[in-house]
Amino acid sequence: MFPREYRGVAFAVGLFLVVQLGALALVPEFVESGYQPVEDPQDPTNSLVYIVAIVVMTGLMLAAFRYEFDWAIRLLIVGVSAWLSWYVFSAFAPPLLAAVPAVAVAVGLLVHPEWYVVDAAGVLMGAGAAGLFGISFGILPALVLLGFLAVYDAISVYGTEHMLSLAEGVMDLNIPVVLVIPLSLSYSLLDDDPGDGDEVDDEGVDAAIDDAETDDAETDDAEIDEEPTAADGDRDVADDVPDIEDRDAFFIGLGDAVIPAVMVASAATFSPAAALSVPLIGLNLPALFAMGGTLVGLLVLLRWVMKGRPHAGLPLLNGGAIGGYLVGSLLAGVSLVEALGLSVVF
Repeated sequence: MFPREYRGVAFAVGLFLVVQLGALALVPEFVESGYQPVEDPQDPTNSLVYIVAIVVMTGLMLAAFRYEFDWAIRLLIVGVSAWLSWYVFSAFAPPLLAAVPAVAVAVGLLVHPEWYVVDAAGVLMGAGAAGLFGISFGILPALVLLGFLAVYDAISVYGTEHMLSLAEGVMDLNIPVVLVIPLSLSYSLLDDDPGDGDEVDDEGVDAAIDDAETDDAETDDAEIDEEPTAADGDRDVADDVPDIEDRDAFFIGLGDAVIPAVMVASAATFSPAAALSVPLIGLNLPALFAMGGTLVGLLVLLRWVMKGRPHAGLPLLNGGAIGGYLVGSLLAGVSLVEALGLSVVF
């Protein structure tokens, strides 16, 4: 990799860390405020409802792009951004006062959706969504959710490839279903035109990192800026990928940051492991190792992406989060049955 690619990797890791740490900081505030949206967070069917919602939302977004309702998707995501930002700000300020910066986020996305505005909104959305889902999914539901989405991401990227169409639609909207990783100080998302010959591959929302669908509260896939899609015909996509030194940015689906962070927040909330003495955030060994496992998966994923090939992100990211969580649980003296959340069921 070239020096600027190293900076890009560092920036991506930093964004993931901010989402994870933000979720951990929000968890106790959300619990105290009664923001837990489910009655029984240990019920595995919570995951099934969420999974169905993801599939349905993906279908609706694909239909919207097909019938040129892009504006509706843009307004929906901007509205969700403001809503989740309000949850974040209301954890530390009175609800009415929290509405001011939340509205400012929406206005920024509508008026000047430059990459740093999109990233700032994405981080707020990611931390808020991960915190809310983390307190809503006990250990077993969280494991079911992450496991299913890892398989779904792989199928949607390597099998059906329907995420290609989804990513193609969202990349022109400049909305925080993706995190933008600039590789050049002069890069401007507003000046970039993905439709100029080359195109961003499917998982600018979900493959090389989680599919964009999940970002009405989630998404996936990471990918290099201006990469051709499978729609280019029989040509090998790799033959058309520009050299890495010629690229100005790559994109990571916000869902790739949010979904593994759900495991982190769930572990911090529901694991019986002793809490660590860390200021401002609730943390234990399972949550800490889940964070570490996610970042290891991210580094492997980015190494592959930097070679110019899009990849499904969640198999690596969720796999790292789950593996790290289990290792941390065993090190903390939690039995495997408890670590898998089976003691609650049986």
